[in-house]
Amino acid sequence: MNELDVVGVRVEMPSNQPIVLLREVGGDRYLPIWIGPGEATAIAFAQQGMAPARPLTHDLFKDVLEAVGQELTEVRITDLREGVFYAELVFASGVEVSARPSDAIALALRTGTPIFGSDTVLDDAGIAIPDEQEDEVEKFREFLDQISPEDFGTSSQ
Repeated sequence: MNELDVVGVRVEMPSNQPIVLLREVGGDRYLPIWIGPGEATAIAFAQQGMAPARPLTHDLFKDVLEAVGQELTEVRITDLREGVFYAELVFASGVEVSARPSDAIALALRTGTPIFGSDTVLDDAGIAIPDEQEDEVEKFREFLDQISPEDFGTSSQ
């Protein structure tokens, strides 16, 4: 397993499909995962430190975990089968729960939980971006700084 950081969310053109981009910590691979607009908004809210007027599902789940005394210790992106990514939530109690990566990432950002990707997933879907191409990644980061959750066309109700 390799630790991953969330670079951000963007809308891929021309399909208007949101993606979340993860980066391998200490490596040069990036992992793009296509996600739904609701999850894109949830991830963008968490990254920007925005609190909606009413809690989103991921905020509620975080509050429930705190209320029942459960700690989420890591999120693992474990598999890629037929174009579909799979993830697991790993709790301090040892319990593991299957989850969509987008939901797992949104929850991890809210709880400060580390995210990991399996070697197989990174080998199959990771994109190596050498240091000399970091300018393109920086342009992507600048784009992320200018985008807001409202750009995804979803409501936070």
